[in-house]
Amino acid sequence: MTPEEKKKLNQRNWALAGVLLAFVVLVFVVTLVKLGANVANRPL
Repeated sequence: MTPEEKKKLNQRNWALAGVLLAFVVLVFVVTLVKLGANVANRPL
């Protein structure tokens, strides 16, 4: 594998990791919005 190919693969991996992280954050935010603000006030 040439250094150019390694660089492209590394960039693609970081881009994929970024997209995956954005998806997880989106699901988390949507969950918080659906549950409402009272989720932080529930008794443990």
